[in-house]
Amino acid sequence: MIERYDRLPSTQDRLHQLAAQGAPAGTAVVAREQTSGRGSRGRSWHSPAGGLWVSVLCRPQDEAGAVVLSLRAGLAVAAALDLVHGERTRLKWPNDLVLRDRKLGGLLCEARWPGAAQGWIAVGIGINVANPLPAALGPTAIALSEIRPGCTPEELLEPVVGAIAALSEAGGALTPAEAAAFAELDWLRGRRLLAPAPGLASGITPQGALVVRQDAGQLAVCRSGSVVLEGG
Repeated sequence: MIERYDRLPSTQDRLHQLAAQGAPAGTAVVAREQTSGRGSRGRSWHSPAGGLWVSVLCRPQDEAGAVVLSLRAGLAVAAALDLVHGERTRLKWPNDLVLRDRKLGGLLCEARWPGAAQGWIAVGIGINVANPLPAALGPTAIALSEIRPGCTPEELLEPVVGAIAALSEAGGALTPAEAAAFAELDWLRGRRLLAPAPGLASGITPQGALVVRQDAGQLAVCRSGSVVLEGG
């Protein structure tokens, strides 16, 4: 089921309401425009008409599946997008979609565990399609319309929702095949970082943590934190 709205404060908030009412995994909420969209760490997310702003309900089988859901979802969405625009969408740990070295969109996973009841995760996906990009982002962001003029959010909706719904109850850590797929798309790998730990980005663990090889040779395993590239 996909609930459609012209305007919402946040598709995430509406999906949490549906989940609390017992909505099944795979339920989705989409809006042409969000007035209070949000990204990771409480940042606001510019969500005007022309972009794809959708949230999909997941109910992972176990904690391990919940921990890696953002990476698993990123792989699924990247594959769906590649079929639309014909290029390779890459992934920037932990939750960004990158195309031509610019940010195409992102994912936001918000978990709720209401007491003894079954928990859920709302997976929010924001993709720049034909929406205007904030001037402050300058050359660091990209919209699909730059590559495929005429592309619409509606064209992406069912492939993206279907990709997330297919793994909405997946459990366990990343499989070897998933880890290998992420390694092929890993935009950070080989880049020098200042944070979440200084050193060379060196892939991820099956549990979804970022591995950073520090200058002294030791490996830092980072389970959270903002990525800051050396030199900006």
